[in-house]
Amino acid sequence: MALSALAVGLGGVAGALARYGVGLAIEGRARDTLAVNVAGSFVLGVVLGVDVGTTALLAIGVGFCGAFTTFSSFAVETIRLLEDDYPRAAAVNAVGTLVLAVLAVAVGTAIGRAL
Repeated sequence: MALSALAVGLGGVAGALARYGVGLAIEGRARDTLAVNVAGSFVLGVVLGVDVGTTALLAIGVGFCGAFTTFSSFAVETIRLLEDDYPRAAAVNAVGTLVLAVLAVAVGTAIGRAL
């Protein structure tokens, strides 16, 4: 139990710091959130495809990807686009994020299984 919690915690710290870094590096409404959600989905797919073991899955999947990706920011940014009268951008953000993230998991899983 203690090792599992430590793995999740360390992964979470790394994911949160990486998320912050992406936010600094990518400017523009919702772009950084799209980038982390798609990248995190890909990483999680690879980890699931490789079957890295329980501790690594907890560290990378639950900890890192959990802290790196951000559904709540995605939801807020989509609503803000609607509130600011950008309905097309809101729809593109909502549908685009969902489609790209699901594709990223599929591609990541296929790559992980091939390794």
